[in-house]
Amino acid sequence: MQNTQIIILAGGKGTRMKSDEPKALQILKKKPLIKHILDTVSTLDIPLKPIIVVCHKKERIKEVLGNDYLYAIQDEPLGTGHAVAAAKKAISYEHNTVLILSCDQPLISKKTIEHLLKKHEEKKSIITIATVSMPDFEGWRSGLRHFGRIIRGSDGSIEGIVEFKDTSEKEKLIKELNPAVYAFDSNWLWKNIGSIKNENTQKEYYIGDLLEIARHQNIKIESAPLANVIEAFQPNTKEELGILEKLAV
Repeated sequence: MQNTQIIILAGGKGTRMKSDEPKALQILKKKPLIKHILDTVSTLDIPLKPIIVVCHKKERIKEVLGNDYLYAIQDEPLGTGHAVAAAKKAISYEHNTVLILSCDQPLISKKTIEHLLKKHEEKKSIITIATVSMPDFEGWRSGLRHFGRIIRGSDGSIEGIVEFKDTSEKEKLIKELNPAVYAFDSNWLWKNIGSIKNENTQKEYYIGDLLEIARHQNIKIESAPLANVIEAFQPNTKEELGILEKLAV
């Protein structure tokens, strides 16, 4: 993990939170969502400082988090792929793996990250993604219904990710979800990030579309399950924050 660069996407408004604060600064267990992730990251054996990609209320996020991190500015919110591209200028030349996390993943664990990166290294993978399988979308799991679906071929290999807003009725039935935790070979990532297109209902550039690009290059995509399914919960509303407040240890 010595040459891993972590990028945390923190540009979202969090409109559904109905708050003046950006999504990254919504409070869970008395601290901002993004601080939970940064505290977990600080326990990893990764010397490179994480890069936080900011957009909406970027100065406010910097004010709260301080100068212990690197920041990259996304000029406008055009999707996760666009946000990762914005981080390239801030990246360390020493990195050979890029780990991408999002600010609304407060329960992502050290165990999950280490397992993902270990598999990525052992398989000498170009892309390794976290996945989570749900038995249903009842109770607290209803908040995961809107997650992108993992598309696998008949041989079980990952063919891509379909964002929920772009899924067919059949794809909505898929229970294996994308919690948006990715490890990339850095050379391949920066060579291909400009190939992402915004041909979707949101007209945004999705980082998950890199999986389809990889598939067309006959690149095998590896996956690793979350250590605990609760880590997938990414709150979008005050109500969901309240649910997570009760679920989180």
